[in-house]
Amino acid sequence: MSEQGEENEAREDNAYALDGRIVDEIVEVAEAGDAAALDALLEPLHVADIADLLEQIGSAERKAILTLWGGNIDGEVLSELDEGIREEVLASITPADLAEALSELDSDDVVDLVEDMDEPQQEAVLGALQDADRVAVEQALSYPEESAGRLMQREVVMAPEHWTVGEAIDFLRGSDDLPEQFYHMILVDPRTRPVGYVTLGRLLAARRETKLMDLTEESFRIIPVDQDEGEVAYAFNQYHLISAPVVDENERLVGVITIDDAMAVLDEELEEDILRLAGVGEGSLTDRVIETVRGRFPWLAVNLVTAILASLVIAQFEATITKFVALAVLMPIVASMGGNAGTQSLTVAVRAIATKDLTGSNVWRVIRREALVGLVNGLIFAVVMGIVGLLWFGIPMLGVVIAVAMVVNLVVAGLAGVMIPIWLERWGVDPALASGAFVTTVTDVVGFFAFLGLAASVLL
Repeated sequence: MSEQGEENEAREDNAYALDGRIVDEIVEVAEAGDAAALDALLEPLHVADIADLLEQIGSAERKAILTLWGGNIDGEVLSELDEGIREEVLASITPADLAEALSELDSDDVVDLVEDMDEPQQEAVLGALQDADRVAVEQALSYPEESAGRLMQREVVMAPEHWTVGEAIDFLRGSDDLPEQFYHMILVDPRTRPVGYVTLGRLLAARRETKLMDLTEESFRIIPVDQDEGEVAYAFNQYHLISAPVVDENERLVGVITIDDAMAVLDEELEEDILRLAGVGEGSLTDRVIETVRGRFPWLAVNLVTAILASLVIAQFEATITKFVALAVLMPIVASMGGNAGTQSLTVAVRAIATKDLTGSNVWRVIRREALVGLVNGLIFAVVMGIVGLLWFGIPMLGVVIAVAMVVNLVVAGLAGVMIPIWLERWGVDPALASGAFVTTVTDVVGFFAFLGLAASVLL
């Protein structure tokens, strides 16, 4: 192969670093105890790829890699790891090596790692950190979980509000401890209260004598230190923020939240909603069997109860079903169509609640819309199933019964899919967590009752 071809192949391998061949090779050299070869294979990989590697392999293989390479682990690799795997990795690293790895991270990333540790490990790591870093982490840990105080980083670039562009640039050039990445210079008054911020682009494009206050952005927003991180992520998404200052109860600047952390929260909440809608909690592919069972068992138990409830409805019409066996063939169709329609409305409603698009001002309009959607779909499928019932079993009234039941259940499904999560949210219950079981129960019970009740009234 030519030198150019080898170079192109190397570039391609680097672009798609974590393929099966690389993973197998890394595991092989780790199990062979070849530390030099392992370092050579891991060194060119991106930290996110190394984290993916540790998540994809088995526990024994992961232990072999960490035994050889644990002392060289990058702090950013730890911050990229899934929480379940992170605990295993942290347990295999000495406090000294862990402290060295954490020293490379911003304070918000250190807090994200330390808050998941047990108390002895927390004390060991905090004791190994430098005094300033330890104080910053301990201060962040004093704030409520999932609050802006936990999410923010304490490394802030700020300037007095009366400074000029020239003074700000000279300050930045002369500073040795600036954050690795930052987007704004925050302007503060004499009491260290933020009054505005200036983007680096506008700062560098302005003349030296320009006042910084003349360059401030209209997007400026202040985040209270105790604000829920979900509300923070919503503010970033709603107002297109890049970073925002965080203030304490006295409105003094204590930190800054950047867009990468806010979007990570938004992604986590979206993922959490999707998993909860499916009744699997916060599970991941790296969880052990027993953890997965514990997470899924409660909702399977709830579904069993709702299935029994639906079966009790069916049992009330045992004589009707015995006389018309066709009902047993057709009734799952009515319940299934209602369940799917309810899930569609439920998914839209839960997401709209999470993004604050569904509010008191438009709730009744959304409910009416979903009811009309259910009615229209119900009428369409009622015609289809009416014809199917007639042609299949040759009983005209059976077609009418399933057609009417289809309309009723799809309208109810649309209403339940919106109203149930709204009610749960008002009662302080996470709608993503509990709505699915209630909607399924409603559509099953209504579907079976409407179909079998009509059949008992019309066909007998």
